[in-house]
Amino acid sequence: MLRLLRRDARSQRRWVPFARFAVGVPLVAALHALCFALDPILFPALRRTEVRTPTFCIGHARSGTTYLHRLMARDPQFSYALMYELFFPSLLEKKLLRLLFRVDAATGGRLRRRLDDIEEQTFAPTEDIHKTGFFVPEEDDAFLTWSLSSGFWIVAFPYMGELDFYHVDRWPARKRLRLMAFYKECVRRQIALRGGGTHLSKNPTFCGRVETLIEVFPDARIIVPMRNPYETIPSLLKLMQTEWSLRGRDGRLIAGSLRVLADQSVDTYLHPLEVLARHPEVRASVVDYRELVGAPSATMRRVYDDLGLVVGPEADQAFTAAERHPGHETTHRYSLAEFGLDPHDIHRRLAGLFDEYHWDNEEKDAHVS
Repeated sequence: MLRLLRRDARSQRRWVPFARFAVGVPLVAALHALCFALDPILFPALRRTEVRTPTFCIGHARSGTTYLHRLMARDPQFSYALMYELFFPSLLEKKLLRLLFRVDAATGGRLRRRLDDIEEQTFAPTEDIHKTGFFVPEEDDAFLTWSLSSGFWIVAFPYMGELDFYHVDRWPARKRLRLMAFYKECVRRQIALRGGGTHLSKNPTFCGRVETLIEVFPDARIIVPMRNPYETIPSLLKLMQTEWSLRGRDGRLIAGSLRVLADQSVDTYLHPLEVLARHPEVRASVVDYRELVGAPSATMRRVYDDLGLVVGPEADQAFTAAERHPGHETTHRYSLAEFGLDPHDIHRRLAGLFDEYHWDNEEKDAHVS
């Protein structure tokens, strides 16, 4: 990261981002490491907290992973992380933040209102593409931000092709297992914070680490939504292009990263299915996006059945409510041509999936939700 930032600082004569990163990240990481080390001392119950049968929602971005994740998050049997909690991996930090928010709520809520204003300003430009916020469930890959192992840094800097946070299954065993061991410790702390439960995770980037997930969590459950790539790929590229442009990143870096991301998208569809085919012992469910948004209650019941989960009263209520308010399509259209992508090439590389899901019958430049 320092090498890449230094290169850009020289070319653009902008040294502030480099200095901020070089000084700030090690200081923040050191604080988190200290708090992380204190967790089992201050909270002995953490030693008895176990990560059992975690559920991972993976799949290409824009394929319904967020919708599925937030729908399942209404089920109290699951533990999950809110966005603000992801950047504070220590249990001590999380508890202090919760205390701070309780005090703020009891004294007028000034801090929360300020955070709501910042949230609106920060996420408004991409609200119509991906709705998020500080206090909603989000991708827990961000636990790895301060260890410089998170895709967050790709969102911040278009260094695709130079930094790789996706193909973890291709990393040397020692490196990938060290990464996921730390991730597991973060998950353990999140479960302890919420007083137990089964961890629920949503990360499209985890499509490149399914083998490692199974190795670290042999009792994992995995859900893979499937949606027409003519819809998901340009939508993801538009989202990333918008994020990078808003940050004022170099146009050449953006263009190069978009090409890498488009090529990686094919692996995002194929790799999870290939790994799951090698591991029939893993409970998994592959979900057609059209069924998920068109008949969420029936689809979610099938998913729970595939995973060996029980639909409790709260989940039943959530699924029924989703049936009355199904997923919607936006007015935005994202074209493959806008990014110089050939639909015939995508079709050729994903021919088996096109045949299975009959995507040929759909409009190629469909609306994206």
